[in-house]
Amino acid sequence: MFKTETYSPQVKRLVLEDCHATGRNFFMSFSVAGHRLTKRYRYFDVDFENLRARYGNEFIERVCFHIMALEAIPLASFQPTQLDLGPFARFHSARFERLWRTIFIKAGAEWRYQNSLPNYQGPSFPLQRTEASFAPVCLEVGPIETLCFCGGGKDSLAAMKLFESAGLSFSSYSYSHPAYGATEKQFALIDSLLDANTPERRHRVEIETNSVADGGGLCAETPISIFGALPVALQHGYRSLVLGNERSADEPNLKWLQTGEFVNHQWGKSLEAELLISAYVREQLISNLHCFSVLRPMHDPVIFSFLRRFPDAVKNTHSCNHKKPWCFECAKCAYVGLGFTAYLPRDLARQIVPSDLFDNPANQLFFRQLLGLEAHKPFECVGEAGEARLALEICRARGLCGHAVELCVDPALDPVESAKSYCEIAPPAACFPPDLWRSLSPLMLNAGHEAFNYISSACSLDHALAGVAGISGRT
Repeated sequence: MFKTETYSPQVKRLVLEDCHATGRNFFMSFSVAGHRLTKRYRYFDVDFENLRARYGNEFIERVCFHIMALEAIPLASFQPTQLDLGPFARFHSARFERLWRTIFIKAGAEWRYQNSLPNYQGPSFPLQRTEASFAPVCLEVGPIETLCFCGGGKDSLAAMKLFESAGLSFSSYSYSHPAYGATEKQFALIDSLLDANTPERRHRVEIETNSVADGGGLCAETPISIFGALPVALQHGYRSLVLGNERSADEPNLKWLQTGEFVNHQWGKSLEAELLISAYVREQLISNLHCFSVLRPMHDPVIFSFLRRFPDAVKNTHSCNHKKPWCFECAKCAYVGLGFTAYLPRDLARQIVPSDLFDNPANQLFFRQLLGLEAHKPFECVGEAGEARLALEICRARGLCGHAVELCVDPALDPVESAKSYCEIAPPAACFPPDLWRSLSPLMLNAGHEAFNYISSACSLDHALAGVAGISGRT
């Protein structure tokens, strides 16, 4: 999340200089390209002295090393040729190097593509690696099993409501970052959503840094955030770290013809990343900790439809990365606004989404990209083109109009057939705990049926006869 620098032969080493965890604070310092950069995690209810007493100093140092090493990934935007692990070289193993390199290559593909760096594979590691094997610890089990990540968006809400509807206890985990504005406003927005949910505890981490993204950065936010939550899991005994990443996160934005690789803005939220990180954490760090996305089996039409049940809560969501809670003039806001307009009751959608969403000139390129009418979909956390087209067809059938609504009039599109695919619930991933799947899958299947019935009703079962006029006035 740091500014891209022009490469020069003098930019050689990215150095992990120092880190120390004391009290509830975790400090890190790096040097690269003549800059010294610092970062601090301020946990609200983690005591590192207590963790050392319970799990041993060397293990806590190893956890801190992983957080710091992943925080170094955005600093590779300076294009260093070497990664110097400094005083943490004793934790360098072949398995860790593969993890770090994979996250850099996959999550950094967008940054390399946009900066025309097809041959840059990141800095090299020290030649020496430890051959010692690191045995994972077994965390001390606490009273609550599940820690749900909450960033404040629709997916965070859907994830928490699944647990709540199943009668399963959970706590929430949220973090602030200066790239997203004032800390107080970030947590106030998240708290307004949590107030409409039932977390047993609310855990927070405030992240401070002396360098903030300015649009030209390299980001690996989701993988970093998972490792950043490990001290909370260790402190309070959570056995499941639950994210809200849906199936569309697996779809790449484009194929980079120069390298043959797929570029996916959301790779850190993909199933590939989930399986990689979950296996690494369990085999290398904490043997009884599951990391998985509860929404992985679901597409966005099911998620948007599911939120119809919670009108008071959905009004408190926010997802914009530019102007919180919403700007409704960016690709992400355009996509979520489209989904809310298509799936939420009409009066509820009007309370959230501006009436000119489809006519706003600032959004026309975004809608073209979202609908698959440009070279690739936006580099944002948005769904598939098919999901956007289906949502637009629902809007049209509900009698809504606007410039964007007329962008993609496809008589060949059968929304009911499309809904059959998007409302299907996929089997659980290997990292999805079986006991939680047994409790949650009936709710997901029911949500899938509800979504299909809603889409069928909104668009009419005889779409071939109804044409693109659809049925207006449905709620």
